Amino acid sequence: MYFRQIEDPFLAQYAYLIGCQATGEALLVDPERDIDRYVEIAESNNLRIVAIAETHIHADFVSGAREFAHRFPVTVYLSSEGGQDWAYQWKAKPPSQTKLLRHGDTFSVGKIDIQAVHTPGHTPEHLCFMVTDRGGGADSPIGMISGDFVFVGDVGRPDLLESAAGQAGAKEPSARALYHSLTRFLNLPEFLQVWPGHGAGSACGKSLGAIPDTTVGYELRFNPAIRAVRSGEERFVREILHGQPEPPLYFAQMKQWNKLGPPLLPAQIHVPKLKPEHVASLVSDDKTVVIDTRTPRTEYLSMHFPGCLWIPLSRSFPTYAGSLIPSDRKIVVICDSSQAETAARLLWRIGLDNLSGYVSRSDFADWILTQQCAATMEVISFEELQDRNSSFFVLDVRGEAEFDEGHFPNAVCIPHTRIMSRVNELPKSVQIAVYCSTGSRSASVASLLLRLGFRVTAVNQDIEAAAPYLIQDAVVE
Repeated sequence: MYFRQIEDPFLAQYAYLIGCQATGEALLVDPERDIDRYVEIAESNNLRIVAIAETHIHADFVSGAREFAHRFPVTVYLSSEGGQDWAYQWKAKPPSQTKLLRHGDTFSVGKIDIQAVHTPGHTPEHLCFMVTDRGGGADSPIGMISGDFVFVGDVGRPDLLESAAGQAGAKEPSARALYHSLTRFLNLPEFLQVWPGHGAGSACGKSLGAIPDTTVGYELRFNPAIRAVRSGEERFVREILHGQPEPPLYFAQMKQWNKLGPPLLPAQIHVPKLKPEHVASLVSDDKTVVIDTRTPRTEYLSMHFPGCLWIPLSRSFPTYAGSLIPSDRKIVVICDSSQAETAARLLWRIGLDNLSGYVSRSDFADWILTQQCAATMEVISFEELQDRNSSFFVLDVRGEAEFDEGHFPNAVCIPHTRIMSRVNELPKSVQIAVYCSTGSRSASVASLLLRLGFRVTAVNQDIEAAAPYLIQDAVVE
């Protein structure tokens, strides 16, 4: 049996390619939308992808299942668990086909058997897949593709239907469903390998480990969420719902797209190169966002074109872009020429499909020096923020859990992933001082607020420098 975990480090997401070397057929589980890289890996290992499976309706990326069914003759295996509200509303067109799975259903790819196991909690329709290498002589599973059910050191968060999709009252019933799914996990063989859908950095849990895979036995011993299951349902529900990070705004759209069937991508990636002279007219268009990706961020802070949004092309790029840019906007990216395709792929994966082109970073650097309207953002230290505290509206854009551990006096917490939905809470008559833990999230939010017409100052310093000034709010019992 061929087995390959394929990582997207930007979304901390794992897809799985499982191939039968005897027949050359392969199954791909949970692919993202730009599918050419999976096809290349399969072909380089003399495999042909004949089946696609999804563990659940994803919230953090656009699924590649429909894209595969459109381009290749494959069988798509999707969940029919979870009730009508969670039924997929798209079907593969011939020669591809869709087969719906319920708990206990099995299918084979070559001499590899796959069994679906219903594990509701993260989502109502969630499935895991037990993998048995029958060609290798096995008569029981070697491992479980666990999707967003069990991660290394964590479990899939059950609150997203409420916190991201806006279904009031959904998170506690989901947490209880997750508890009962996990009680069945306790009875699995300890040798069983666990192949999760995400690793460290994903927003689909709160403390995912960086190790790419694990075993049932290891998780039974060291996974805090699973240990909480042994303490009973009430304690588990309380602990699993506490301290979850605030999901990016784009999560809500992903659920809809992946349920209804995502739009298809163009056959080839082509990102037109634009002249920097176009930037001035682009930023004046409310329907267009120009992303300045230059790093270090001091390049943006010391000189930028007014109206540009600063988002570095780092691992945080999808989360920042998906939180700060509405999906209906056209996008132009200022980046190195070698990064343009990467930017297009990352935006596609989170449903930002309207990339109009890119401006070369070197061309932009020469051009902006000639622009009289080039601007500088005021930057201060935490010491200066303390001295001038009363003259600012102080905005903390870290997560609420970070805020609770210690924050600046009089600061208001609005996590950077939710700022677009709460921007009306900010004053336009007062200078806003924005800070976070490293200066990155705050610089991005500050660039957004400038674009929206606010008066902004950025604190460009690590939070450790603020230690003498931080306070904690009293806990109300």
